[in-house]
Amino acid sequence: MVNILERMQEDISLRGLSKNTEKEYLNRVKAFLSWTGKPAEDMDEQDIRQFLKYLINERHLSVSSVNIHNSALRFLYAVTLNRNLNYRQIPRLKQIRRLPGILTKEEIGRIFDTCTNLKHRAILMTIYGAGLRLSEISKLKVSDIDSKAMRIFVNQGKGGKDRYSILSQLNLEVLREYWKQYKPTDWLFEGRIPLSRISNRTIQDAFTKWKEVANILKPASIHTVRYPNLYKIQTFLK
Repeated sequence: MVNILERMQEDISLRGLSKNTEKEYLNRVKAFLSWTGKPAEDMDEQDIRQFLKYLINERHLSVSSVNIHNSALRFLYAVTLNRNLNYRQIPRLKQIRRLPGILTKEEIGRIFDTCTNLKHRAILMTIYGAGLRLSEISKLKVSDIDSKAMRIFVNQGKGGKDRYSILSQLNLEVLREYWKQYKPTDWLFEGRIPLSRISNRTIQDAFTKWKEVANILKPASIHTVRYPNLYKIQTFLK
């Protein structure tokens, strides 16, 4: 098992896939090999089908989790083992995509108004104003803020692509106030450990706290803060 997993890890690395994808794929393949108790080379579509049925009927895993197992096994056989599978025999589960509970402009404004923690306010306003994802806001560096061009550099965003996002005047003023008080040197939003970046969990907890303080009861996560501005950034911040 170790040899095939090492080969798969090398294949993932050569394709530049993320560390998160690498971890997910290797763990799913380990589970498959442990469940079957047979070498990967000796198995085919029928073994994969039985494993996926086990995940659905006995483990009761979510659609997204089962589909990650499916993708990991497809990668194993198509890339690492260089075998052509009949994908009609191992289809992915249909996933129902639901729209997130999007906050209104007024609700987001209430969160900003009640947020008395300057660092949290700077984070939330930057997520909203620039339309940043959670993973993107936590990885921002001081040097990514371009006040002359009024833009924010997003390094290795979704899909590993670099891009620029808009920086509003109000967002810039809040960031300047934040910088004067906290004096970050490398990571724009530092974590509790010196020289470390803030964790995604800390940002999520901050949003939950100030959402409750603002007495907003509708279900919403930190990810929904950016949705109102995906296509018309700065509606609130102008």
